[in-house]
Amino acid sequence: MPPSVGGVDCGAFRSYNESMKITLQMQLVPTSEQREVLLSTMERFNAAASFAAKTGFDAGVFSQPSIHKLAYQEIRSRFGLSAQMAVRAIGKAVETFKRDRSKCPAFKPRGAVTYDERILSFKGLDKVSLWTLSGRMVLAMVYGEYQGQRFDRIKGQVDLVYRGSKFYLYATVDLPDKAPIEPKDWIGVDLGIVNLATDSDGNTYSGDALEKVRRRRHESRRSYQKTGTKSAKRRLKKMARREANFRRNENHRISNELVRLAKGTDRGIALEDLKGIRERTTVRARDRAKHSGWAFAQLQAFVCYKAKRAGIPVAFVDARNTSRTCSACGHCEKDNRKSQADFACKHCGFSENADRNAARNVRARAVVKRPDLAANVDPGLRSRAS
Repeated sequence: MPPSVGGVDCGAFRSYNESMKITLQMQLVPTSEQREVLLSTMERFNAAASFAAKTGFDAGVFSQPSIHKLAYQEIRSRFGLSAQMAVRAIGKAVETFKRDRSKCPAFKPRGAVTYDERILSFKGLDKVSLWTLSGRMVLAMVYGEYQGQRFDRIKGQVDLVYRGSKFYLYATVDLPDKAPIEPKDWIGVDLGIVNLATDSDGNTYSGDALEKVRRRRHESRRSYQKTGTKSAKRRLKKMARREANFRRNENHRISNELVRLAKGTDRGIALEDLKGIRERTTVRARDRAKHSGWAFAQLQAFVCYKAKRAGIPVAFVDARNTSRTCSACGHCEKDNRKSQADFACKHCGFSENADRNAARNVRARAVVKRPDLAANVDPGLRSRAS
């Protein structure tokens, strides 16, 4: 069975009858006075959620009605929350217990606050009204074109999040899937560390920029870890966020290009099933940091949801020996892979960039999974992939 990557259903030939859920991010722009009220509200809400969790945990009850009965009145009087905010605080504790009942959670003071339609309403396209400890408060809101095109689909719960000294609203919306195309062929994609992705058309999506950032951060991280002060630890957290953001942006860029290429040529996208790859492979000591920072699952998840949104089918194929198999004659041998960059078949003498050769093998295996497409591709491709 094809894997689930990053919480995204990545079935090879999935049904498009159900809608797809995506999360919209909108930034709030509070005044200095509003900022302090929002922070106080978040702290009070999370303190109430921690109280609700402890009350339920001590009593051995974990459902919403049971904890509500024990903690609701105390939350209203002790923490000064409105009726619906008290319900939402209890709900946060209950959601945590659904994942794990073995320990009592204690929520961070500025953790996310869940709002629903009773305590949040949008005022036009650029303002939102939130319940706070100081009553209803209207805040300015900004977002991009992507969010604006889907703004009218926001329904139900919205999370208020404080991150990097900024406030955001996260809303989940349903988008109908586009009708899937019937692919004429497949684009095979080989994922790697030196080249983050290489497709079977020969396009390379280099990881040089990402590697430069990783090395620079790695050296700085070692220095700050030796220092060990509070300010150094704060700096380490900030660096980690920046590196993660840069990696995410690169994966968005690559996934956009792959989906655009597939859509423009009426082809599906074939990816390697890399589940458990880190446990199956070993690397030199000097490459361990690079290997552990390889965000292949995130890149696959981005490709999956963007392809689904565009009606592009995604196939996952067995990744074993794609780098050792000749895409010309099908001969598989360890010595075919001369180096990280070079492939030379010991049987037929075919030579090619190693990543491009692997990407063509991925494409060939996708064709084998869909024999009905054999008429649309190179007649020798299926036999070479077998």
